[in-house]
Amino acid sequence: MGAGTRNHGGMRCVVFGASGYIGGRLVPDLLEAGHRVRVVARNPAKLSDRPWHDDVEIVRGDVLDAGSTEAAVADQQVAFYLVHSLHSTDFADRDRRGAENLAAAAGHAGLTRIVYLGGLHPDTDELSPHLASRKEVGDIFLAGPTDAVVLQAAVILGSGSASFEMLRHLTERLPAMVTPQWVHNRIQPIAIRDLLRYLVAAATFPEGLNRTYDVGGPDVLSYLDMMRRYAVVAKLPQRIILPVPVLTPWLSAQWVNLVTPVPKSIAVPLIASLIHEVICQEDDILQLVPDPPEGRLHFEQAVELALSRTSQYQVATRWSDASWPEDPSQPSAADPGWSGGTVYEDVREQHSSAAPDRVWQVVEGIGGEHGWYSFPLAWVVRGWADRLSGGVGLRRGRRDPYRLHTGEALDWWRVEEIERGSRLLLRAEMMVPGRAWLELSVSPAADGGTCYRQRAVFQPHGFAGHAYWKLIVPFHHVVFGGMVANILGEAERGR
Repeated sequence: MGAGTRNHGGMRCVVFGASGYIGGRLVPDLLEAGHRVRVVARNPAKLSDRPWHDDVEIVRGDVLDAGSTEAAVADQQVAFYLVHSLHSTDFADRDRRGAENLAAAAGHAGLTRIVYLGGLHPDTDELSPHLASRKEVGDIFLAGPTDAVVLQAAVILGSGSASFEMLRHLTERLPAMVTPQWVHNRIQPIAIRDLLRYLVAAATFPEGLNRTYDVGGPDVLSYLDMMRRYAVVAKLPQRIILPVPVLTPWLSAQWVNLVTPVPKSIAVPLIASLIHEVICQEDDILQLVPDPPEGRLHFEQAVELALSRTSQYQVATRWSDASWPEDPSQPSAADPGWSGGTVYEDVREQHSSAAPDRVWQVVEGIGGEHGWYSFPLAWVVRGWADRLSGGVGLRRGRRDPYRLHTGEALDWWRVEEIERGSRLLLRAEMMVPGRAWLELSVSPAADGGTCYRQRAVFQPHGFAGHAYWKLIVPFHHVVFGGMVANILGEAERGR
């Protein structure tokens, strides 16, 4: 764990949610501003590959655990709360408990401020469940013993954000589309660069502030405008868009789930929020954080920047960086023992004449645009089945086609561990009746070639889990055996 070696002054800031899209970008900006940063993570190993790892203090904690939350905020001045349980069906209850725990802990520790990023919303009691939950969390902090700054933002435009990826894939993949009436509702999007500027500045706002601030970019657009303007920036032919009155937010979310990488669990709350007009009702934030000389980024500028970052593989964080729900007490495929229970394995080993570094190059480049080196149709069918059942499917892709990092999403897998040059451990986030891992290992052979080892591990849950494994065993030779042969074949062709 890092010790915060870069900073010797500034505020002492503790960040909850640093493994997510916003938090992963906020941490380096806080460091750059001269603050000392403590990062709270349920699984600190997920942050081992972050470029700022050695410049921060990393502690294990969970906002749903009052004890670990109190320990995390001890001796700190400012807490950033960037946690939202979108993937969970009980997200409102979880977020309420997390906010209450932090509010109480901050009061006991004597923090000067809590900074929370909530959602921009109209002044009405008829909010979507997603926006209602974000508002409730902000209200909990504002009513708590510690002053709070609650920033309220709508659509965030930045490479890798869920809102941007939804907009990008809908526009790029559908030259013609029917859309619901809510595409005419007004939205005030904000570029991730401007949002981060406000978040960093909030750490040093004058004492005594306890209020919300609406934050947005300089443009007020409809979603229809955003799709059309995106097409112009991306140099796409003009899109044909036909609004119809029959598509409910739920039906719209199912369509987004099929067409974009954004899964249904995220698409549903995002779309449900778009049924409201979300524009700033005040711009008081500008009195504390004036616009830079060049001004806030306009929509077209934000899109151009995001597309540039995406094309150059310079996406610092992605919406998929936040893990799917899991029980951290459950075992990992890396655990030395399984403490009882049934575990199924498919283990394959093969020698290759290719050098270890060449085999590793293929292993680390697996997934995304390179595919999985076996029976592509089977992977596509399985991916679509996962999407239709509410899972993540295969379309999350990967951030960089050649290099992986601990904790990042890789299609329907999560990089659980990586020992660069020798071992890659992936944990499945697909919808299966149990827990699954895939481990790919590379080691030097005595003759100068490579020993390649591939291990699939499945811990079944109930009868359905056992039946699932038995059902897919006949396909293992084609899927896993083909993967071994094709990975090594690719490595040997590139010698």
